[in-house]
Amino acid sequence: MPEALFGTAGSSPGALPSRTEAVLEAIKHAILTGELKPGRALVETDLAAELGVSKTPVREALKTLAGTGLVTMSPYKGATVREIDRAHARSIYDMRLLLEPTAAGRSVAGRTDWSAARAALEAADRAGDAAERSLANRAFHREMYLGCGNPLLVRALDDLRDQTALVSAAAWARRASWEHEAAEHRAILTAAMRGDTEEVRNLMRSHISSFVARTFPEDDEG
Repeated sequence: MPEALFGTAGSSPGALPSRTEAVLEAIKHAILTGELKPGRALVETDLAAELGVSKTPVREALKTLAGTGLVTMSPYKGATVREIDRAHARSIYDMRLLLEPTAAGRSVAGRTDWSAARAALEAADRAGDAAERSLANRAFHREMYLGCGNPLLVRALDDLRDQTALVSAAAWARRASWEHEAAEHRAILTAAMRGDTEEVRNLMRSHISSFVARTFPEDDEG
């Protein structure tokens, strides 16, 4: 992480929201690139000193990251980078497989502006590292389900997004498959721009299933 994210710590209260957001993004990026590894203790004073801020934005950022699943909070150990075991990773993708194809298919009906989804794919192509690429891919997926018309469905998928990014970044560290996934994303977007609801649903299901098959191949044996 950058040693001094903001020059000096401590500023007016009005600057706190943007400062907290910047701290949050710096910690998130470090987690998704593996700089802060799973199980690593996240000590507020250490992070504040490294980022050049007070403990307050660090504390608020860690609370937010705990809510999205990248950080765990314990009364005994404090904050740590979340460790996602194989069973939990499979559970995340099982949920996505159940919900996301349906949500994406519903989003296609009546929607004609897919510029934000296209911009997300372009950002993924320009990404300089796995964290940027994973977050851009996450933005693409959200654009594909955001218009499903069911806020509870959107919330459920939103709650999985950061944990999905953590799993995908770890998977890419073992086997770089983002070019294959980018091609699948482009096919999904092409079908959406045609208004082909059924094709979008099928392509999204295949896209998620193929990632699971590559990432957990032995789970399908026997």
